[in-house]
Amino acid sequence: MKKVLLTACAFCFALTCSVSLFAADEKPEKKRDLDAAFKKMDKDSDGKLSLEEFVGKRTDDKAEMAKKAFTRKDKNKDGSLSLEEFKAMPKPKSDK
Repeated sequence: MKKVLLTACAFCFALTCSVSLFAADEKPEKKRDLDAAFKKMDKDSDGKLSLEEFVGKRTDDKAEMAKKAFTRKDKNKDGSLSLEEFKAMPKPKSDK
């Protein structure tokens, strides 16, 4: 009985460690993706996104949604998004 419990505990520990390592590997990738997206959107390379840069080529409803998101995420109300404000944005819902 002790061997079964020890084996089960060892398995759970190994599983937890592997999941933790996988999750740790995922975060830097996401950070780089957001950094790259911010840099691509920052057309004038001033280190912040204006409303026009953030909205980009979106039109109609998507442009309105982007404007609302911009206003909501501009925490210091300076009319631009810093990289930190941009990274704090939740991931958009995918259309399924």
